[in-house]
Amino acid sequence: MPIIKSAKKRVKVANKAAVRNSKTKRGLRSALKSFGKKADSKSHSAAQSSVAKAAKKKVIHKNKAARLQSQLAKKAKAAGVKPAAKKAAAKPAAKKAVAKKPVAKKAPAKKPAAKKK
Repeated sequence: MPIIKSAKKRVKVANKAAVRNSKTKRGLRSALKSFGKKADSKSHSAAQSSVAKAAKKKVIHKNKAARLQSQLAKKAKAAGVKPAAKKAAAKPAAKKAVAKKPVAKKAPAKKPAAKKK
């Protein structure tokens, strides 16, 4: 057991990170298994998403994530799964232009001229 205060904190932080990482890994594995059981567009997108999240959180290496996504796409294509249509993003409402007061800029202070001898 650590004695130094900073070492005690590192143990706590490491345990929290381990729990977080294990949850992400479990979600990844379950998504991959569900896609393996039934290959449909919904499970395919969920699996792709979980792989991307795991890579973003650095739970798996980015090259492994790319390889997994490639394998998923290959299996989906072989199973005849069509990619899920992306939802059209609604155009955001036009923001009202707020008139801002012009900021008065201060003139930079002049340096004193060098003395000539």
